[in-house]
Amino acid sequence: MTLRLTMLLVLLGAFARIARADTPVERDEEADAEDEEAEKSGSKVRRNFAGSVQLDYMAIPTESEGRTLGLDGATAEASLKMAIDFNGKISANVKACIACHGFEVGMAYFDLRVADELNFRVGRFTPAFGEFPVRHDPANHRTSDKPLPYDMGRMLRINDFNEGVLPSPWVDNGLEINGTHFFGEHVQLDYAVYAIGGPKAGADPVDFDFKLSRSGESYYVDNNSRPVIGGQVVASVVMPSFTWSAGVSMMRGTYDPEHRLRFSMMGAHMVLRAKDVYLRLEYLSRRTKMSLGEDPMERFKYGPRADGTFDPWMVKDGGYAEIEVPVTSRLTLIGREDFLRRRGNVVKTSDLRSDSAILRHTAGVAVALWSALRLKLSYEYYDFSDFEDESVIHLGLVGPF
Repeated sequence: MTLRLTMLLVLLGAFARIARADTPVERDEEADAEDEEAEKSGSKVRRNFAGSVQLDYMAIPTESEGRTLGLDGATAEASLKMAIDFNGKISANVKACIACHGFEVGMAYFDLRVADELNFRVGRFTPAFGEFPVRHDPANHRTSDKPLPYDMGRMLRINDFNEGVLPSPWVDNGLEINGTHFFGEHVQLDYAVYAIGGPKAGADPVDFDFKLSRSGESYYVDNNSRPVIGGQVVASVVMPSFTWSAGVSMMRGTYDPEHRLRFSMMGAHMVLRAKDVYLRLEYLSRRTKMSLGEDPMERFKYGPRADGTFDPWMVKDGGYAEIEVPVTSRLTLIGREDFLRRRGNVVKTSDLRSDSAILRHTAGVAVALWSALRLKLSYEYYDFSDFEDESVIHLGLVGPF
């Protein structure tokens, strides 16, 4: 923890020095002429520092002790990002975030741009998968928590379901090739393909171990010496008062140390904007092979199939539909329906069945207070297939800087 705090102080010190360096000072005409020439040649270095902070209080009024079901109480999320454009072809981004999982490096990569259609991203980044990860920072979405398929730590029964399908932000080391091709003024096609370290687990697993993927104590390296591959394609129509985009994503590989247990994940999304009203639809599905162990009969809750063999596959999927409607310049209404489902055999100690699900109903408001500061208030109703239904209230304050 001391080392992490030291790293954070060093980062903040560097950001402060950059901010001081960018403070306007008196300049002579010769310096202005040099900057103008550098601007024309594309060699001027541009620096930008941005961030956001959210404090959210999560209450579970249907429980006397909410911590038995999830991470209730107050949680702070902070994001600090520095971007540097060296010229028109090379840029770098570094991001640090602090949340319930502690200090994390959210990104540290170079972009090497050859053309609009060809860019190489090298380092540690969030690979292109789905729509929500693009706006996962608290200041970029109107609810305090994330949709169930992308949940990272704030859903109820988190230990029973082992989080969502792909917790966001998913950060990994690797290489991504991406680009955009424009068809006229209003239509564009975006693509991305990548090779990353991928999800991890320990020996003899039945699902991902997400702590291994974001814990420096286990080293930020591939656990099985085999990359995971993936990609995304998104088509968009962009106009002043209307935008529409739809995309598909995939990711596949192995996640165990022995490189024997495979997984494949698919996703599809659509976003529609009419003036300031947004409608978002997204669906994710992950098929994961489990380790049966030495004695499946002793390990699993349900017995073999009719042919005497155990099915080693489980499927976890989820989706959401969300609408944002601005009522005034300061007040926005949010409605969301999302679900998470797990199908397949479970270990004997699990409280889940072979087909378990969560259906969640959310209604919320986002109120702009002053400047960029925003208040978030939402009510969630959890409809569990295997447990008692629960209510959750979120009250958050968020602001970018």
